[in-house]
Amino acid sequence: MTSDEFVESVRDDNDTALSRLGSSKSLYAATGGELEPDEVLHAAADAEHAAAETFADWAADEGTDTPAGAAFADAADQEREHYETVLGELDEHEPSDAVSAMQASLRDLDTTVERAGGMVGRILATEKSKEQYTGFFTGQADPMTASIFRDLKGDLEGQLDAARDLLETVCEDEDDWHDAKAAADGAIQAAYDEYTEQLESMGVNPKPVC
Repeated sequence: MTSDEFVESVRDDNDTALSRLGSSKSLYAATGGELEPDEVLHAAADAEHAAAETFADWAADEGTDTPAGAAFADAADQEREHYETVLGELDEHEPSDAVSAMQASLRDLDTTVERAGGMVGRILATEKSKEQYTGFFTGQADPMTASIFRDLKGDLEGQLDAARDLLETVCEDEDDWHDAKAAADGAIQAAYDEYTEQLESMGVNPKPVC
């Protein structure tokens, strides 16, 4: 398997979950139904902060003199920059002690192969949330903030390229690709399960109404 085939396989096998994570209901779930600009920004800041912490922990564990450690350290630096960017739109923010189900899933990954796969899953899910942040602020007639989230989504392309390169480096056989795929699927599924539970707890049907 190539890394490009891997990414497409993850996208295809999680198409329904990713599609629903990319729906307008995702922000409603993330904010507990409080669809106000500050609440949306706080949710975004929490997500960026948690991602930076996860990647930093992975980098420290792997060692920055390894390909994986270097890739994770770069991702952590970029997520810290994203966090600071979102903070610039808020008067104040205290990062939540709670982490999302997806981040909890990622932090349970122990091997380099699993972490490389998990990184892909996180990126594909996060692309969807960035689209919703962009759409939300566009709808709020706030093109400046919408543009910020559009730029943050653009940065994920570089992270995905780095994850592809890392997968090519660390996956030596079919079992490695399988383990990486399970980690990627697990990250997306954790995000989707949490999304579903949050909406159902508020009496909202998580499935699209046709």
